[in-house]
Amino acid sequence: MLRFLDHLEEWLIAFLMGAATLITFAAVAHRYGSGINLLYPYLAHINMAWAQELTIYLFVWMAKFGAAYGVRTGIHVGVDVLINKLGDKNRSRFIVLGLLAGALFTAIVGTLGATFVWEIAHTDQTSADLEVPMWLVYLAVPCGSYLMSFRFLQVTWNFIRTGELPKHDHSHVEGMDDVAEDSNWFAMDDNLHPHDIKHKDDNK
Repeated sequence: MLRFLDHLEEWLIAFLMGAATLITFAAVAHRYGSGINLLYPYLAHINMAWAQELTIYLFVWMAKFGAAYGVRTGIHVGVDVLINKLGDKNRSRFIVLGLLAGALFTAIVGTLGATFVWEIAHTDQTSADLEVPMWLVYLAVPCGSYLMSFRFLQVTWNFIRTGELPKHDHSHVEGMDDVAEDSNWFAMDDNLHPHDIKHKDDNK
């Protein structure tokens, strides 16, 4: 079930990013194509005024789900100089505290967002160009925030069980197998991520 949720999250982000890119390209091509006398008769009747608004909404949804993806994969950057200098026991406590605080904060944001969506759904507010109900647009806030809260709890539970935090290797390119098997991606002395417990010997 979790694996399916992971794939669904990735597919949704990829779809939103691809759709926003294609719509932006089409809008720009239409704008410049309309300035060409040969193409003007074919493009003049096509209305692309909605493209900018839709692109903004797509990026809003992508950002909310992308934030949840960032929690799951360890992409988010934080300055953890002091935490990394603590002993294993105290560092574990602060890491759990930070993760639970993230879960609580995003759950609060999700609840406030859900309340706002519920209230605006009982109005006739629509977007300016697309004329879609605005509650559909704002639905990104509770959906993305609740998913992010769940990801914080997921990372917390995994850390309590294994002492391991998700790490994202920014230098890794998908599909490339020329990296040595014994490469240690956890030996990062950048203090941009909290050092976990499982790889504590590698962090020295």
